[in-house]
Amino acid sequence: MNRWIARFLRSRRESASPHTLRAYRQNLSELARFLDGQGVTKPAQITHRVLRAFLIDLHGRGLQRATLARYLAATRALTKFLLREGALAKDPAAALKTPKNQRPLPLHLGEEDTTRLIDAAKNARDRAILETLYGGGLRVSELVGLDIDDVDLVRGVARVRGKGRKERLSPLGGCAVRAVQAWLAERPKSDDPRPIFLNCRGGRLSARSVHRLVRECAERADVDPRITPHTLRHSFATHLLDRGADLREVQELLGHKNIATTQIYTHVSMERLKKVYEDAHPRS
Repeated sequence: MNRWIARFLRSRRESASPHTLRAYRQNLSELARFLDGQGVTKPAQITHRVLRAFLIDLHGRGLQRATLARYLAATRALTKFLLREGALAKDPAAALKTPKNQRPLPLHLGEEDTTRLIDAAKNARDRAILETLYGGGLRVSELVGLDIDDVDLVRGVARVRGKGRKERLSPLGGCAVRAVQAWLAERPKSDDPRPIFLNCRGGRLSARSVHRLVRECAERADVDPRITPHTLRHSFATHLLDRGADLREVQELLGHKNIATTQIYTHVSMERLKKVYEDAHPRS
């Protein structure tokens, strides 16, 4: 099999990057060792069952799904080459299923930690930023893009420009409205009167500055140091579902096009409920 693998790698030199070739070489050398252990020495002896056993063996080593998918991609590329070369009568990898990547559960804060984080803000601007991120479930790009004309503090809503410049109305909540009012009351004059949130030079605040602000407040509040501005968006969605909000309503509030994107938060809520059950139920 090593001879055929070498021929395959030579055939891909012109079309594949050096990085891809290195990955193919490593993945297929593992395949060759496995096939040799199974007594498979010729392409014609490779079957669907043998390749499936190879994937099961890899899975048993605790490899991540993305790594398994790379091994499978390399194996498929090889069997297609062997089919073209006439070394195989049919493709034994054609029916193999690619392992689905398991999305990690998004990091979020509990309600008490969220309050501590917001209370760690040093000034009116920083508090308004944190309250708006959490109160509206905004992405950081949506926050820094807010103009004064986008916010209706009487109705408590903000006109937000999301992904693809799609607009939606996002409710802010009383705490966020009061925080923004307090900030606007002392917002310095600027050459650009449009943005709500300004940097120290009077220009529009950047996403990088918001990331830095969240890290600093997390350190002062002694909450998870891994959090980012997006963690407040995750927390917004999780807390709504925990308190009985409908998934479709949360989808609208987040501006998700597909409800499957929102469903990850139901898993977060379920994990929390399982933890409560395990801690509280006498027979858990």
